Amino acid sequence: MKPEELLYAKTHEWVAIEETDGGKTATIGISAYAVESLTDLVFIELPKQGRTVAALESFCEVESVKAVSDIYSPVAGEVTEVNTPLADALEWLSDDPYGAGWIAKVKITDDAPLAGLLDYDAYQKMCAEEA
Repeated sequence: MKPEELLYAKTHEWVAIEETDGGKTATIGISAYAVESLTDLVFIELPKQGRTVAALESFCEVESVKAVSDIYSPVAGEVTEVNTPLADALEWLSDDPYGAGWIAKVKITDDAPLAGLLDYDAYQKMCAEEA
């Protein structure tokens, strides 16, 4: 996936929306900016498949040598798929955060939170202001 085609949460998660089975599914990961900020990742606690999440709810954690950080679901819905190999291949988060480094897929049950997500340009501007 190309970063320019994704939506972003203010908490640095990215979202790719696709139409599936008459609904929408969000593939969720964390941005390259987030990975660079965390540095030296050592562990990820992936979300559980089948779990229902609310938008902006912490649904997994990533641990670096500096801290443990929550990863928030930018959308509301049910976790339908988890990238389980990621737990043993954390380098994917830095090497390919928008591809192999995806975290989970969530079947969206409420479109409303999508309106609060940023496009690529707005996200880049936010990151520049944080730096």
